[in-house]
This record gives sequence, C-alpha cells and structure tokens, in this order.
Amino acid sequence: MKVHILDDWFDTLRGLPCFDLLKGHDVTVWTDHEPDPEKLAARVSEAEALVLFRERTRIGADLLQRLPHLKLISQRSVYPHVDADACTENGVLLCSNMHSDTPSYAAAELTLGLMLASFRQIPEQSAAIRSGNWQMGVGRTLRGRVLGLYGYGRIARAVAGYARAIGMNIQWWASEAGRQRLRQDQARVADSREAFFATSDIVSVHVRLKPETRGIITAADLAAMRDRALFVNTSRAGLVAQGALEAEIARGRIHAAVDVFEAEPLRDTTHPLLTHPNVLATPHIGYVTEDEFDLQFTDIFDQINAYAGGAPIHMINPEVWASD
Repeated sequence: MKVHILDDWFDTLRGLPCFDLLKGHDVTVWTDHEPDPEKLAARVSEAEALVLFRERTRIGADLLQRLPHLKLISQRSVYPHVDADACTENGVLLCSNMHSDTPSYAAAELTLGLMLASFRQIPEQSAAIRSGNWQMGVGRTLRGRVLGLYGYGRIARAVAGYARAIGMNIQWWASEAGRQRLRQDQARVADSREAFFATSDIVSVHVRLKPETRGIITAADLAAMRDRALFVNTSRAGLVAQGALEAEIARGRIHAAVDVFEAEPLRDTTHPLLTHPNVLATPHIGYVTEDEFDLQFTDIFDQINAYAGGAPIHMINPEVWASD
C-alpha cells in the first residue's frame, strides 16, 4: 500500500523497531505540518493509507473529499480530530486501538515531573544559575502532600504509583462509575467534589476528552482550590471550561503545570498560560518519547498490515469494510 505518515516532526519513526512492520509498503514520511486541507491533499493525493500522529492534523470532509485513492486512516486512541462520519461517507475505514492494556507511562512520568519541577522551581532555578545568579527562591517538598487524581484510568493509576513511592497521599475523584470502582478497590475517595478540590495540594486530571467530558473541570472547581495549590493537565485542554484556567491563574492564587492547549501547535507567545509566572508549560510532550512512539506505532502499523491482509482490526466505522 501507499502509506503516508503525517507530522513526524523529528523524523523519529524511521529509527524505531516498529518501522520494520512497514516493509513491503511504499512509505512516505512528512516531517513538517501542513494545516491547509487543499495543500495537504496535494501532498498525499496518491495515499491509500494515512498514518496520524495523534491529534497533530485535523481530518475533515474538506480533506477527505480530495483524496479519491484513500482507503484507510490508521491511528491510536481517541479521535476528536477526525470526522468519522466524513470518513464513512467517503468510504475510508478509520482504525484506532481504543483499548490498549498498557498505560502511557511517558505521560505519567511527565505528570510527576511537572509536579516536581513546579514545586521545586526547577526551571526558575536553572534559569537563575545560567544568568549568573545563585538560588532564586525556596521550593516545596512533595512528600506528605495530598495529590488529588481526577479520573481512574490507567495513566492516573500509574501516576498514583509514582506519587506513593515518594510519600504523597492520594485521594480520588471520578465519574459515578469510577467512584464505585475506586471504593471497590478500597481507594480513598473524597467526600464530595467540592472537598476534592478544596483539600488537594495538587489536582491532576486524567480523563479522556469526549463530548460529555468537555469542560468537566469548571471555574467553580478551580476557585475551590486552596491558595498555592497546583493544577496539572497532561490530558486535554478541552477538559477545562474554556477560559477558566486562564481566569483563575490571573487572580494569582493557584499554580498550574500544563502540557496541553486548545490550539496546538501553540504559536502565540503572549498566551497567558505562557507568560504568567505561576504557570509551567510544556508543548504537549506527554507521549513524546521514543519508547512511547514505538509502542503506539506498533499498534498503528499492525492495523495497516491487518487491512492489507484482508482482516482489519480496531475498526471505528466497520460499515465501510462491510460495504466493500
């Protein structure tokens, strides 16, 4: 098959073991980002399969209608950036492994790293010594702090394991079904949503972005957090009500460590989450490790080979395959 891989910005995949899975296919790797659907369609006009790098490129009807040879889109995890209905209307099979048993340890590690970096002022202390100064302030210890984890999925559980190893105390909040599972597992569930936000030194959100979870973290939730508490988001920006975090940060009470933004790539260097001293920001690197890429793209390339072999897996719109 003619396979086009989008948005491999650092040309990483060709050097990973998983790339061997594409032997026998005609592979083109694009190492830059093209947001314009018309220009992107011209690039990949001959593609029979598109490989997506998470949510780096939006796939809508305006693009799909320009790709008559396209048969398959292969990616991993949730797909808010893909118009699945438009895929079906244009006869394109969308495959995505939604049920991996392996958490993103990379995202969990970054979550812990952001907590440490924020509480210990690591970016500021590093900048100080590089500029010829010595210590610039006094940090805070994580041991003994209350970490509030919102969501009870695989990544949150991995974060909890790391946090316990350094002596943090864990409390949880989740959907009603999630809270039931937590209680069955004898985990500490906050007495109420309000108490969860009000009594956590750090709140870290780990929820999949779906229509029903968009804006699930409200302005009232953030306002309930204690002074100098830290809000961490390595999941999706859309989980927070639009503008709520920026407004709360502007009040100067709480701190934030964010790896995700509404608009990505974020080019606006004046964005309040990039300029406020209470915010530690990273450019959506939670999953950006060689190990995580190899894990994820093994799934993705397996989907391509399954399709080429006549037995597709992880189909999101199987009616396309059934109609062929």
